[in-house]
Amino acid sequence: MTNNHNKTLSWPERVTRIILSFFLTKKLVRFVFYKFHGYYNQHKMSLIGAFTLPFLLLLTSVFIKLDKQRKYQIKQKLTYYFPHINQPVFTASNCVRILLQAFYLALFRVTNKTSNDKSNILSWQKVSAFFRYLNLIDRLLVRICKRTWSFSVKRAKAAPYRQPFDSKLWHHRYLKVLFAVLLFFAVAVFVTVPFSIEAQAIFISLILVVAYSLRRVKGQMATIVLVTLAITTSTRYLWWRYSDTLNFGDPLALVLGIGLLLAETYAWLVLILGFFQTINPLQRKPIALSKDTSSWPTVDIYIPTYNEPLDVVKPTTIAAQSIDWPADKLNIYILDDGKRPEFAEFAKQIGVGYLTRPDNKHAKAGNMNHAMKVTNGDYIAIFDCDHIPARSFLQMTMGQFINDSKVCLVQTPHHFFSADPFERNLKNHRKIPNENMLFYGLIQDGNDMWDATFFCGSCAVLRRSALEEIGGFAVETVTEDAHTALRMQRAGYKTTYINIPQAAGLATDSLSAHVGQRIRWARGMAQIFRLDNPLLGKGLSIAQRVCYLNAMLHFLSGIPRIVFLTAPLALIYFNAQIIYAPFIAIFLYIVPTLLQVKMTNSRIQGKYRYSFWGEVYESVLAWYILKPTTVALINPNKGKFNVTEKGGLNKSEHYDWIISKPYILLLLINVIGMAYGISRLLFGDSSHIGVLLISMLWASYNIIILGAAVAVAAEAKQVRSSHRVKANFPAAIRLANGRTIKVRVTDYSNNGVGIDTGHNHLCQVNDKIELLMSRGLKQFSFDTYVCNTRDSLMGLTLKELDLEKQKAFIQCTFSRADAWLDWQDNFKHDKPSYSFSHVFYTSLRGFKNLIFHAPNQLRPLILFVSNILNFVASLLPKKPIKALKSS
Repeated sequence: MTNNHNKTLSWPERVTRIILSFFLTKKLVRFVFYKFHGYYNQHKMSLIGAFTLPFLLLLTSVFIKLDKQRKYQIKQKLTYYFPHINQPVFTASNCVRILLQAFYLALFRVTNKTSNDKSNILSWQKVSAFFRYLNLIDRLLVRICKRTWSFSVKRAKAAPYRQPFDSKLWHHRYLKVLFAVLLFFAVAVFVTVPFSIEAQAIFISLILVVAYSLRRVKGQMATIVLVTLAITTSTRYLWWRYSDTLNFGDPLALVLGIGLLLAETYAWLVLILGFFQTINPLQRKPIALSKDTSSWPTVDIYIPTYNEPLDVVKPTTIAAQSIDWPADKLNIYILDDGKRPEFAEFAKQIGVGYLTRPDNKHAKAGNMNHAMKVTNGDYIAIFDCDHIPARSFLQMTMGQFINDSKVCLVQTPHHFFSADPFERNLKNHRKIPNENMLFYGLIQDGNDMWDATFFCGSCAVLRRSALEEIGGFAVETVTEDAHTALRMQRAGYKTTYINIPQAAGLATDSLSAHVGQRIRWARGMAQIFRLDNPLLGKGLSIAQRVCYLNAMLHFLSGIPRIVFLTAPLALIYFNAQIIYAPFIAIFLYIVPTLLQVKMTNSRIQGKYRYSFWGEVYESVLAWYILKPTTVALINPNKGKFNVTEKGGLNKSEHYDWIISKPYILLLLINVIGMAYGISRLLFGDSSHIGVLLISMLWASYNIIILGAAVAVAAEAKQVRSSHRVKANFPAAIRLANGRTIKVRVTDYSNNGVGIDTGHNHLCQVNDKIELLMSRGLKQFSFDTYVCNTRDSLMGLTLKELDLEKQKAFIQCTFSRADAWLDWQDNFKHDKPSYSFSHVFYTSLRGFKNLIFHAPNQLRPLILFVSNILNFVASLLPKKPIKALKSS
């Protein structure tokens, strides 16, 4: 766009140019900052993009006369940068939207990569030349950065396992000790030295700048530096809390403040132990077996069941028969504590063992101990009755036992092809990592580094001799799996983990079942802490004790989480200053520390746990695990084993008011607290405005987390008895006219298959089709009929399958060696801003669920509050989602 240099300018043009100059300068400063820290990433940052251009367009569209073509272009750009501005533009609410959106565009790099519109408001030849100069500097900085942070890449690739340091000097014992002492001394100095407010601001700013600079730098050393900075800031915060923030002049504030301080100490301890546990995941690889199958050991496969339907147990048993292992060395047993005749008939029909016992003492552990007395395989593989194994299961696991005679356990991940209550009710299946993914994707790999892999009760192989040495499966607690692993490790055996899913099962059917399962886990870990405390006794290394301690502390999060959800209300309701410090000090210690910790956790946990979702998971469980863990710590022998129900259906959508009562109560007192806090801001003592604002900000965050927890309690409809599994492998179909067409299988279930033919309108509904699938070199055919079509996609329903056809179908689908290998491929690395926005909108959905399912008497009040929240949400910035179109 050409610029006419008139001698006299109208006042709107002067204002426009002043704003442009101001934000242009700001943008240049930010540009240089990013360039200095190596985050340019070959991304051409437009100076007229994020903040300057839209704001300038808004002003010019109002004050300056333009031709129709230019007005159309400006309107297109305004629609892109301000998608939520409605007509008329200059209302009070739109002014707030424009201001917030402008700040959002200024703080975040929002550029239009697909735009073909190359028009500019000013000529930027000089600025482009300046960019080219900065590019040369950037290349130099990137090269220096790579040389500084890269650690022996070639040697790391050649090593069997990734180690944090490869230098031979580093492996010298005294150098390790010296480094640890110096690091501890440096951290202790930074933690304990008292700073003035100005010094603390400078100190924390430098740490945040360094941390922000390293967050995308690859390499183990950058992670170690981030962890060190997070430990420094969090420990300094805790030191400050203990030394300077207790209000001894107010008894109520002192008691509540100590409660919050203890909860923060718990969170700090879990943070430190978590860093230790996951700093260097082992990522163990399978070990190949010898080609001579005659030397392979015998394996017994246990499939324990109690009250699950036969339709759930059938696929697991059939898939177990399909495992690649010599038939004379593989024995399969259904361990039926339900003593059901139809199970005995099914076992006889397919040729597997069927075992029962006279009583059901000690639940699952007792069932397997009884089976050990009547079976004699060298190794025991265990699958929960809903976990369908891949045929490669034993090939991937048994090499560890052959390679090392001290290995007593090889555990693989628990993968679920059905959505758990969080995924199903929030409709984010395969979009957000589920609750289990952090443990099986990262923590177990971290445990394996310290020889502290936990036995998880299924999808695992155990050495019979090691089990017999410790007296069989542990029966003293309701988590027999973890307790059994602990005993074998005390006896000097090794446990290993291979992070390659080799089986998949059904997740819990409802939120109440999910909570019940977690209650059992929490009670069991608390029982282990009391009866066989890993911190005490012989046989464990320090690292193993630390890993077990962190696992047990995780299930003691009930009280601390409830404290965090209610702590800000102390000042709002009772004017109790539980953090007795000036507003600016509270801000400088709390906010940067939280940012630093979130940044570090986001880097370490990556695609296994998205930011802020951990708080949602804990909030859902907090109230329910509080009582059983407390009781178990006092009386560890109290409580019984409860079986997790699988394979259930939900005929209609409904809201679980019973399970959600604690969340709704906590949400209500926080919402009332926010309303009361606003009244105090308007009419209360002005000297408390700073700390009151922080408390209200904290309460607002709690409302968002609790809103998301409330959203989970809206049980979604589940009428499909067989869950569909996403797939992508070749197959073929034979039409009625004899024509054979290659297709790709897109999904499958127990009674149907989805295919992509690559041709539109190939068949009609109810047409009979022969489906051809293969397992290795064997090909199988299945009679089907078309149940639905959409473009090139077709849904096929299987006709009645006899037992041999069922075996063939499971071999071609569920028990494929590659069936579950892509379980982590759908998730990208965590982006905290995106994750927070997702949790926020999930929270809004929770309020909508309350309105939709609320009793008629409460709907007017809830509707009023929801309208207020929706209005507030409409003011928030929106990310541009559509590319600009050139006129």
